Amino acid sequence: MTVQEIAEQSLKSLLASLGFSADIEITETDGIICLNISSPDCQYIIGGDGDRLDDLQYLVNRMVQRKMEEAPRVKVDCDHYRERNEARLLEKACSLAERVQESGKPMKMQPLNAYHRRLVHNALQSMEGIATESEEGDGRYKRITIRRA
Repeated sequence: MTVQEIAEQSLKSLLASLGFSADIEITETDGIICLNISSPDCQYIIGGDGDRLDDLQYLVNRMVQRKMEEAPRVKVDCDHYRERNEARLLEKACSLAERVQESGKPMKMQPLNAYHRRLVHNALQSMEGIATESEEGDGRYKRITIRRA
């Protein structure tokens, strides 16, 4: 059984146990397997701010890791929710970076988890004259400061 099949079967099993029926589209990009759920129940599967999607993703990854020693990361999405959210986040980051370039004043983004902070840092790394920095601290969610380099 391939890792894609294990991940798909694990996700279908979880969704069925929760009472959801769904179609799952599998793609792979940069070594990350993405399972996109299509279901009329996406609003319930996603949850508030994608918290249920995060839970499903965690469980699917754990299930895959139990069956394979060196399993790749599995990303779970529903109706391309994460994809749209990430695009909005990067648009906002780029917009703030442009404002920083114009005004010269540093700006802070809303608190972000590690995955989203990494996306922002990587996206703004290629912008000339812009630097990003995460707050120090122990919390899961931290702000990024965008400033002139």
